[in-house]
Amino acid sequence: MRALLADAARTLVPPKDDRHGPLPPLLLALTVVTGLVDAVSYLALGHVFVANMTGNVVFLGFALAGAAGLSATASVVSMVAFLAGALAGGRFGTRFAAHRGRLLAIGTAVQAVLVAAALGTAVVAHGRVTTPVQYALIVLLGLAMGLQNAVARRLGVPDLTTTVLTLTLTGLAADSGPAGGAAPRPGRRILSVLAIFLGAFVGAWLLSKAELALVLGLMLGVLTVTALVARRLAPSGAAWTRPPGPPG
Repeated sequence: MRALLADAARTLVPPKDDRHGPLPPLLLALTVVTGLVDAVSYLALGHVFVANMTGNVVFLGFALAGAAGLSATASVVSMVAFLAGALAGGRFGTRFAAHRGRLLAIGTAVQAVLVAAALGTAVVAHGRVTTPVQYALIVLLGLAMGLQNAVARRLGVPDLTTTVLTLTLTGLAADSGPAGGAAPRPGRRILSVLAIFLGAFVGAWLLSKAELALVLGLMLGVLTVTALVARRLAPSGAAWTRPPGPPG
């Protein structure tokens, strides 16, 4: 337990010589956004995911098989938007490959603009999710999450993809002491799971108590703070800003 707490503390307050610097806590903030986004998309936009593409592909299969309450069109639109966002994120990753701080700052700022557009759409619609509003939000949030995924992938911080937790949970069990593993970074993995859980819980709770715009506003706030912190740290020439080496 002591080792677990120490690893979690290093994730939240990394030492100055850590090769990932402030990236882990910033990526945990984006992981919270993922939970918020999927709470919105699943609970308010017609049972579709815009961040969890594994679930979305499964939903598409269910919808094509005739399952009630699911839309094949919504799933396809979400996947296309996500892929377009990932393409843009890949271009950012190539352009800013030499400086991870700038990559995160610019990528998150663009993501915040997309979420701001989603918030504006919800405000103009007075919280009513008509079909045009539904698809506008799916596209905007899908673009934002595709971009986030591509940026996180290029940053290369182990166990912090910000969305996909299947491998994180597998590693947590398979690499544990009882499984005969060395149990690397258990704190980081647990924090990643808790972050997406927290976002999903808060998003679902807010949707049950208030309008959609409030959740989108919270997302925008987290993204804005993350972008500003990353921008402030970006000019640093510290080792963490350089492209990652071998996983560790």
